Amino acid sequence: MEVKEKYAELCKKVNEYNYAYYVLNESPVSDFEYDGLMREIKDIEREYPELVSLDSPTKRVGGQADTTFEKVAHNVQMGSLQDVFSEEDLRDFDGKTRAAVDSPTYIVEPKVDGLSVSLVYENGVFVRGATRGDGFIGENITENLKTIKSVPLKLRREIPFIEVRGEVFMPHKSFEKLVAEQERKGEQLAKNPRNAASGSLRQKNSAITASRGLDIYVFNIQQIEGETVSSHKQSLELMAELGFKVIAGWQAFTDIDSAIARIREIGESRGNLPHDIDGAVIKVDDFSQREILGATAKFPKWAAAFKYPPEEKETTIIEIEVNVGRTGALTPLAVFEPVQLAGTTVSRATLHNQDRIDALGLNIGDRVIVRKAGDIIPEVVARVGDAAFGVPFKIPENCPICGTGAVRDEDEAVTRCPNIDCPAQIQRSIEHFCSRGAMNIDGLGEAIVRLLLENKLIQNVADLYKLTHEQLLTLPSFKEKSASNLITAIENSKQNEPDRLVYALGIRGIGERNATLLCEKFGGVEGIMNASVEEIEATENFGAILAQSVFNAMREPHMISLINELKNSGLKLIYTKKADSAKLSGLVFVITGTLPTMKRDEAKALVTANGGKCSDSVSKKTDYVLAGEEAGSKLTKAQNLGIKIISEDELKEMLKM
Repeated sequence: MEVKEKYAELCKKVNEYNYAYYVLNESPVSDFEYDGLMREIKDIEREYPELVSLDSPTKRVGGQADTTFEKVAHNVQMGSLQDVFSEEDLRDFDGKTRAAVDSPTYIVEPKVDGLSVSLVYENGVFVRGATRGDGFIGENITENLKTIKSVPLKLRREIPFIEVRGEVFMPHKSFEKLVAEQERKGEQLAKNPRNAASGSLRQKNSAITASRGLDIYVFNIQQIEGETVSSHKQSLELMAELGFKVIAGWQAFTDIDSAIARIREIGESRGNLPHDIDGAVIKVDDFSQREILGATAKFPKWAAAFKYPPEEKETTIIEIEVNVGRTGALTPLAVFEPVQLAGTTVSRATLHNQDRIDALGLNIGDRVIVRKAGDIIPEVVARVGDAAFGVPFKIPENCPICGTGAVRDEDEAVTRCPNIDCPAQIQRSIEHFCSRGAMNIDGLGEAIVRLLLENKLIQNVADLYKLTHEQLLTLPSFKEKSASNLITAIENSKQNEPDRLVYALGIRGIGERNATLLCEKFGGVEGIMNASVEEIEATENFGAILAQSVFNAMREPHMISLINELKNSGLKLIYTKKADSAKLSGLVFVITGTLPTMKRDEAKALVTANGGKCSDSVSKKTDYVLAGEEAGSKLTKAQNLGIKIISEDELKEMLKM
């Protein structure tokens, strides 16, 4: 057999095995045999690079890093669906549908919680994949999508053209593996599988995407040539025939009661699924009926997305820990028997403060209901029963770390340790000082800060700037390169503008934005230290309580001493950053969703650098909402208020004027 024929046969065989394993969940060959075939393909491609085909299974391992994702225009809009939240809403949807068309058939399918993409095939070969973007313009992520084993590189039979829509997601097993790896490396942990999938799919290096274990379900034909389909059911069957991994669990119904029962059934089973879902979709099956029903300016009238309430589970509180934060706050944390919630194992949840504990009536040993607020943050919802010998819980009267008597602020529900030399406060304050939004000292995470404190190399943040390369080499975690990198990172932080320093100091109530406002008004740290309460209160975004907090903090002897030490170490105290231009002067922006090329903090910095202001909430005072992919309630509110919605590209165009 000629090399070309052998290569084609090998590729065909391996692609068939991939289809069986990743789409049909079958294992036709052993791992040993599969690996042998892959080695043969790689050997041929290495010796005869001109033979490498577009559907080669080696394309799935990822390649070199890319620097940009080019824009892709969607010929058919990748729109969104209207959300409904009750069975009454579903019956209302059915009533309106039946008022317009006769005897509709509905397709009900799970709504996978992931990232929407389009896949384009020409003559049966995968040629382009793109993100949803704003529905009209997405980003070309073809190479990254090729790494997903369930994305067919070549269809099982050739048709001239087809574009399908699907949802890329991260299975629970892949998410748990990713989080474990991030923990091992001391990296920031992914919040949930959906965010992890989104970040993985937009990696500049497709080899990283390939390592993340992503999957996809395809659920819609956007465009097609060479075939005719007249219903959603037909389109799902055709996509399965062509080799796509079609959305699982879809069913057809001719009455709304049966459809609602299926939606209820999907919701009850979501805890047993290998991936997250955030709802179920109900669609009119017949395409001609869809044409009659039409669409509003925002949503099609022939479909709706039913959103489930947060999943709740019952468990038992084993103990209540009390953590001490950087401001001295004693925060109770419930530790309970592990439960699966929204795709992850959960065993802890904050109880916030004593008032929250009293309101719930919580005791150690109680049976409680827990859920994830927004499917992200674990919380205890209610107590459902007492343990036989439950011990009523009270936050201790003394700090559990240093033993100092705890005090409760009159105006707050928080109990605090007043000892500013408390070891827990010192560690948390140093971690905050080094964090990305503050002084951004790379390499100084929780573990390294604890190591430095335990070895008495530092006692406060000022001591960071006295560390030497030789001192770090005495620690077990450091070699020549890691020690040099940390010293360099600390030295580089001296060039930060003082608004970062003001935020890093950890003054209660002062976030990044307020720190910048103070520096802009008073010219830097020393100006803030000399300002009166009245002058601080007159600052934009400040009230009497926050102004008093800043005033008191800047006159506290330990703070004055610390700032003087930092000044002597060479940190910048005078604010020199000015707006690059006044092109956005007087305009208020709200930024929401995942932007194509910038992080939200970068977008905020760009707006403020050009004279604009950023707000965290949408109101009538908002001029523009900069919306990225998967924008949520802020986008909806802006649309309802008639506020101008812009993309990242439109913002950049505004700055070119």
